[in-house]
Amino acid sequence: MVDLSGVTFMDSSGINVFVAAHQAASDDQGWLRIAGAQESVLRLLEIVGLDEVIGCHPTVDQALTA
Repeated sequence: MVDLSGVTFMDSSGINVFVAAHQAASDDQGWLRIAGAQESVLRLLEIVGLDEVIGCHPTVDQALTA
């Protein structure tokens, strides 16, 4: 689980990190969830479709219990 509540900007480098982390977690039968993404970051995740691959949740508690 990654808490992005303090992140105000993300570019393709951040997207690539999440893709690689998701792939590594999946390979090990694990999971990756995103919590607390601010509107600008969440919008980017939606534009590239990453929100369809990695669960995005408004809070850490919701991400941990999803």
